[in-house]
Amino acid sequence: MFLLLGGLLACFAAIAQDTTLKKQPLRDSLYRANAAYWDSQVDLADIAKKVIKKKALRAHDSLQVHATLVPAFGYSLQTGFAGVVSANAGFYTSRDHATAKISSIFSSIAYSQYKQIIFPIHASVWTKKNLYNIITDWRYLNYPSTTFGLGGNSRIEDGYSIDFNYLRFHQSVLRKIANYTYAGLGYYYDYFWNIREINLPKGTVTDFQRYGLTSSTRASGIVFRLLVDTRKNQINPKKGWYVNIVNRQNLKSLGSAGNWESLQAEFRHYIIFPAHPKNVLALWSYNWLTLGGKPPYLLLPSTGWDDFFNTGRGYIQGRYRGRQMLYLEAEYRMQITKNGLLGAVFFANAQSFSKDLSRQFQTIAPAAGAGIRIKLNKFSGANLCIDYAFGIEGSRGFFVNLGEVF
Repeated sequence: MFLLLGGLLACFAAIAQDTTLKKQPLRDSLYRANAAYWDSQVDLADIAKKVIKKKALRAHDSLQVHATLVPAFGYSLQTGFAGVVSANAGFYTSRDHATAKISSIFSSIAYSQYKQIIFPIHASVWTKKNLYNIITDWRYLNYPSTTFGLGGNSRIEDGYSIDFNYLRFHQSVLRKIANYTYAGLGYYYDYFWNIREINLPKGTVTDFQRYGLTSSTRASGIVFRLLVDTRKNQINPKKGWYVNIVNRQNLKSLGSAGNWESLQAEFRHYIIFPAHPKNVLALWSYNWLTLGGKPPYLLLPSTGWDDFFNTGRGYIQGRYRGRQMLYLEAEYRMQITKNGLLGAVFFANAQSFSKDLSRQFQTIAPAAGAGIRIKLNKFSGANLCIDYAFGIEGSRGFFVNLGEVF
């Protein structure tokens, strides 16, 4: 979420290294045919190597694993200033790069101005012939943060601090059942402890208290997933569809604090537009619904609490929270320099929340912004993304990612 100005300096220190499992001759026909193209492209690693007089990597030096390590100094609305070390790796599990999907692993460790500790591990690994997709989302958070109450009508002046520790273990395995279509099962476990509200005026009754504030809670359940993914590169898609349907059944018999059910329905579409192969129109719909029961307050649908903390650019994380969430976003991505080092984006989004199952979505919170893209790794397509966005009620700020927002 962070990675601001330190990214460039980090590339000089760590040389944003591309590594291989084993160096080998260039045998892949796709890479051989495009060697001149790869040599014409530039990323921060190439710039660092030129400055320190080290030979830039060619495509055949990075045939299997394309990794970027970036220690940096960053900022976000929810964390304030933070120090972070992030790593992103893209790799193939098959030599047939023309048909194989690129697998990816991302992790970081951050310590923030507000004494937050953030340690996620995300992975999407494709086996040979794209037969299985293994999806991992593990994380630990020590997370003093802000909440504003329930529903789309909450006011920004109603925000106050909460603190908690959070351990997440989400694991899924999907199998190919048709072209680009996968289905499978998973297990999701979430545990919160040391939950407390901070510095509330005496006599204040918050939505959190009315909903059910406890010092700890857990959710444990089976997940049914359906995935349709026609994208070739999941790190920086240029075209294709992505559909992800997740039905979560939390059960007391599995250790959950209560029985409840949720549904996440996510749709993405990438279009080369108007016809320039380097410019992309990206569309995103993310819908998070409570189907039954009573999820813990901290697991209710909320701004910026999707798996990668990316919904709602223009608002602080947790700005809106409710039992139902609808979200739409569009982003236009363009290349600025021919060598691929610099790009730009323009985007707009809208979100809507309801407090309960029966209430209609009565309010919409829009936001818009623009950003720049700096190529960290030309082989995997990983970018350093620096955006500025603004919403309603004076909400605005910088939003920074390693890799595209969606």
